[in-house]
Amino acid sequence: MDKKLEWRRLDNSAKIFPISAGKKYSTVFRLSVVLKEKVNANILKEAVKIALNKYKYFKVRMKEGFFWNYFEYNPKEPIIEQEQEYPCKYIDPNKNNQYLFKVTYFNCKINIDIFHSLTDGNSGVVFFREIIYDYLELSYPEVFQEELRKIRKVDISSEDSYIKNYDKKSKNHIQSKKAYKLYGKKIKLGAISAIHEIIELDKLKEECKKNDATITQYLTAVLIYSIYTENYLKHKGKRPIKVCIPINLKKYFPSNTISNFFSYMTVEAEMKKDNLTDFEKILEFVKQEFKKKLTQEEIQNTMSNNVKLGINPFIKTIPLFLKKPIVRLSYIEIRKYTTTTFSNIGRIGIIGKYKDYIEEFLMLIAPEPVEKIKCSACSFENKIVFTFTSILDDAKIEKRFFEFLQGKGIPVKIESNGVLDVISTKIK
Repeated sequence: MDKKLEWRRLDNSAKIFPISAGKKYSTVFRLSVVLKEKVNANILKEAVKIALNKYKYFKVRMKEGFFWNYFEYNPKEPIIEQEQEYPCKYIDPNKNNQYLFKVTYFNCKINIDIFHSLTDGNSGVVFFREIIYDYLELSYPEVFQEELRKIRKVDISSEDSYIKNYDKKSKNHIQSKKAYKLYGKKIKLGAISAIHEIIELDKLKEECKKNDATITQYLTAVLIYSIYTENYLKHKGKRPIKVCIPINLKKYFPSNTISNFFSYMTVEAEMKKDNLTDFEKILEFVKQEFKKKLTQEEIQNTMSNNVKLGINPFIKTIPLFLKKPIVRLSYIEIRKYTTTTFSNIGRIGIIGKYKDYIEEFLMLIAPEPVEKIKCSACSFENKIVFTFTSILDDAKIEKRFFEFLQGKGIPVKIESNGVLDVISTKIK
């Protein structure tokens, strides 16, 4: 075992997650791939072992230090089993050989649930994609025997890119208002509804081009419009609808870290104040918010202010057992400043012949008691899958989202995990 990999510190974002996480706030996200043939469990187990040997940074368990948690090498084998639980549930290390990720399968689908302390969505894709490549190579050796992919060097590190890139002179952000929270009855027995809206990408791009908008801007506007018409108006909302949008910092700063390296921007829609009464007005507002907040300076400020909190000398010297109740209360309070989160990790690129064996990719984020619905998206070939994960006992917002896109002539197919009785899965 490499001495450098025996233990390592958590990155600046990762420090908060193990302190605040639990059954209600799992801070877990899921990546899934739907293959064209049924999954072979034995081959999948071998593929995960091979991938872990290449990406040893995932072969860790978490331990408690005096001031912070830390990672150390995990000598155990990962548990690979058939999917039994709802997606994005809290990963109990004691039932998972201490691993911070969990690989499951069902029929043609392979899932990986990842605790956010381990990595972010973009780096999670890197590891998951390696599992898929290894699985397909083991399943079809005659097809991939001439592939040169295996000999490439895995050029990654586990550096804390936050510390490397933050600006000590960054300005503090002005405190914003608390967000509108979604109303409605909750699903019983801790269930999570997952509704996937599989959108024809070419048609969506055409509609975005007509409106001079990016895909993320357009879908954010449709999401706000759906919340506004199906929840906000009916409950006479007054606070702003606020959508938190994670940002991949590797697009703005030099980094090849496999650890977390993301920030966020918040679209803050004051529906009455800004007269956001129809979709066209909402879309123009969203585009202006992106233009204003998605700048190098704003991204630098947001990221740097979060780093300053993590390296604050006073906070650093508080023992971990005292940090836990403080951080948990703070985390719950912070969530009140967001209505929902929408994470678009974009295109998942797959090389060569491997694409022929894949139907689609999915991404899911764990909903919470405050953010009762969370949204995510990823694309593969000519499909972009927009996913709602929810603890609300209705699918009105999801249905409005679907109907809006259909009304624009964009073909959409609905699939779900069956928790809610939603729109027919046969609609196209």
